[in-house]
Amino acid sequence: MEGLIIKAISGFYYVESEGSVYECKARGIFRKKGISPAVGDRAEISVIDGDKAQVENILPRKNYLVRPPLANLDRLFIISSAAQPSPNTFIIDKICAVAVSKDIEPILIFTKTDLENADELADIYRRSGFRAFTFSADNDESREEVLSLLSGKISAFTGNTGVGKSTLLNKLMGLSIETGEISRKLGRGRHTTRQSELYPVCGGYVADTPGFSTMDIERYEIIRKDDLASCFPDFEKYRMECRFTGCAHICEKGCAVIEAVNDGKIMPSRHRSYVQMYNEVKDIPEYSTKIRSYF
Repeated sequence: MEGLIIKAISGFYYVESEGSVYECKARGIFRKKGISPAVGDRAEISVIDGDKAQVENILPRKNYLVRPPLANLDRLFIISSAAQPSPNTFIIDKICAVAVSKDIEPILIFTKTDLENADELADIYRRSGFRAFTFSADNDESREEVLSLLSGKISAFTGNTGVGKSTLLNKLMGLSIETGEISRKLGRGRHTTRQSELYPVCGGYVADTPGFSTMDIERYEIIRKDDLASCFPDFEKYRMECRFTGCAHICEKGCAVIEAVNDGKIMPSRHRSYVQMYNEVKDIPEYSTKIRSYF
């Protein structure tokens, strides 16, 4: 039988197949090959007894996240608060670039807009070609539009602790995921989600995962300098028009990307993030072990 792994905890995998959920253990051969089934995987299973089964094979993946282990994501909702903690556009841009590099659509959601207006932030990303939404405790006018983006897709929500990720999921979908208060002393919250699991929503699935923060992606994912510009889709048109072969699009006179920034066609904050990311990796040799993909 073929099914979808919807939950993984303590070495057990829960596979949804033909209207039933089977508790599975993975074959020992996976361990020998250094492969672990992940939430989001399409898997072939063999039923042993009743609702007990064994994972026999993992079907080819569209993409894979190691931390946390998630497979076959279609959309990544990047949650950032407008206040407490304050938004960091560099981190947001880095996560967007990582998602684009893995063929995952990034979608921006700015929360706590009852405390601080986030219209300018949302506009930066809308003008850069992304979908962006704002939410507050007393206004969920974007709810139906966001829910429509979940239909038929496997999606995940990521955000640093304290941005209201689980609260937003509860608000959007009527879930009962445990939430925590922000620590005023530390300026951040506590991880409250304990296990990886896909929740069925609007004909699709949403993952809420332990420790899935933007800090994790920022720390563990590095994009090579030669691949970086292609991970900024708002650069694409101008990058193709650039007259310099191998242009870094940093400060080169006559560069079409730089001209687009100066003309207001590319948002300056986006280009600043690109330059900062480029400078982080420009001196790392291609063969260096520092270049690692955790997706």
